[in-house]
Amino acid sequence: MRALVVTPAAPGHIAVRDVSSPLRQRDEVLVDVHAVSVNPAELERLDSAPDGWRPGWDFAGVVADGSCDRPEVGTRIVGVARESSWAERVVAPCTWVAELPDSMSFAHAAALPIVGLTALRALRIGGLLLGRRVLITAASGSVGRLAVQLAHLAGADVTAMVRSKARALGLTELGADTICADSDDLCGRFDLILESIGGESLARLATMVEPDGTLVMFANLSKQPTTLQDIRDVYVGSSVRLQSLSIRRTFAADPPTRDLSYLVKLVADGHLNLHVAREMPWENIPTALAHLGDRAMPGKLVLSVR
Repeated sequence: MRALVVTPAAPGHIAVRDVSSPLRQRDEVLVDVHAVSVNPAELERLDSAPDGWRPGWDFAGVVADGSCDRPEVGTRIVGVARESSWAERVVAPCTWVAELPDSMSFAHAAALPIVGLTALRALRIGGLLLGRRVLITAASGSVGRLAVQLAHLAGADVTAMVRSKARALGLTELGADTICADSDDLCGRFDLILESIGGESLARLATMVEPDGTLVMFANLSKQPTTLQDIRDVYVGSSVRLQSLSIRRTFAADPPTRDLSYLVKLVADGHLNLHVAREMPWENIPTALAHLGDRAMPGKLVLSVR
């Protein structure tokens, strides 16, 4: 079979190459992949990964073989692989996949797993959100857009923070009550903050959490260190919780099938809008990565495999 493989001499350090078909283990499904999506962490690793490394987590396709009661052979599914999903075939744990309705395309499904699970589980750390104030940084990004919608569905008062007003397009319609492009424009404190910028943004927002509130850190898009000028601004007179989230590390204790099935239903029922910025044949991977690298693509990039 063919797969996208790190190839240092190739454009973008990756190319389609012939590889061995994966072997399914007990409690896994073998899937004929139709579409995959690209996540920032995968993109970041390409330049330093060794020759032969195969990236990929998100995928959507059809079950070719499996030992689970469900999903059965022939079922359309979406899921997360441990690795190497950018291929014609992939194996994944039965508890890491969810069935797809016929109304949902493989392309849209492939854009969902990592970003959807990150948004959902980050918000869940904040507890009951009905009537609570929630701030979401990088709200125009793939995780941010889904978090805005999920927080709105949960009854929160949602503030969306974006890099510029130009990136705020559509966020009000998705459920944002307030939109701002500068932390100096924020008013009051927040019960829950989803922080993915890092650097000075994290330092500033850590002082804007309600006394019993939570700040969830799940990325550092700025690539800058964070320095708190006075840690007492965070903890004096309060019980603020600063918590990190590495989404794939949550899978051991809480496999994603149930949450992924919930997200699929929200999308299928029209309650959750997935923003697929572009779909390309996987052979066009150098062009696709160039678009992502210069951040010219506001949304998920999906690669069609067949």
